[in-house]
Amino acid sequence: MGIMQGKTILVTGVLTDHSIAFSVAKLIQDEGGTPILTSFGRAMGATERANGRLPKPATILELDVTNEENLANLASEIRKHTPTIDGVVHAIGFAPQSALGGNFLSTEWPDVATAVHVSAYSLKSLSMACVELMPNGGSIVGLDFDATVSWPQYDWMGVAKAALESTSRYLARHLGPKNIRVNLIAAGPINTVAAKHIPGFEKFEEAWAARSPLGWKISDPVPSAKAVVALLSDWFPATSGEIIHVDGGYHSMGA
Repeated sequence: MGIMQGKTILVTGVLTDHSIAFSVAKLIQDEGGTPILTSFGRAMGATERANGRLPKPATILELDVTNEENLANLASEIRKHTPTIDGVVHAIGFAPQSALGGNFLSTEWPDVATAVHVSAYSLKSLSMACVELMPNGGSIVGLDFDATVSWPQYDWMGVAKAALESTSRYLARHLGPKNIRVNLIAAGPINTVAAKHIPGFEKFEEAWAARSPLGWKISDPVPSAKAVVALLSDWFPATSGEIIHVDGGYHSMGA
C-alpha cells in the first residue's frame, strides 16, 4: 500500500513529461492515489500528450487561474468525478518576457501585475476554489524557487516568488483551523518549459553544478516531485507554512 492510497489530488502545471508536476502525478498513481489534472487554452494539447504518458490517463479539467468563472466553477467540475479531494498541487508560474532578463528597472506595472497574479495570488485563488472540497482537511503544496536572495535574469519573477512564499504562510495561518496544511517546495533549477523562457537559464545549471554538495541534475524532476508527494501524504501531519529546499543542498552553501 502506497503513501497516497485512496487520496485524490488536483495537480496543476502538467505540460510535458519532463515537468515536476508530471512526476508528481505519476508518483501519486504509483503510490495508490488519483491525480486530476488541469490545463487551458493552447497548453491543453501539451497536457493531453503528457497525460498519455502516465501509467493511467487522468481526468483533465479546464482551469485558467486568472479566470474568475473558471475558479467559481472548479468545485462543481471536480464533483463530477469525486465528492472530495485530499490536496492541491500549485505548479503555476508566469512572467512576461519584459519582466525577465535584466529588465527589472524598466518593467511596467501591467507586466509586473501579471507575474504576481499568475505566480502568487493564484495560490490563494486556487486554494479558496478547492477548500470546500476538503471538509476533513488536506494538503496544499506549491512549487517555489528560493526567493530569499536575488537571482540574475529572474527579476520580477523572483519578486513574484517572494510573494508566493508570503502567501503560503498566510494561507497556512488561515486554513490551519480547517486542518489544511500549506507548504512549498523550493526546487533547484529543472529544465522545464517555463525555464526555457528565462534568459540565461544555463547560468543556473553552472552554479548548481559547482556548489551543490549533493550534486544536482537539471534534467531530473523526481527528487522535487518526491518531496511534493511526501507533503501531500499523511507523513507530515503537523507541518504547515514551511518551505522545504530540494536543491542538492545549494541553498546552505556560502560559496
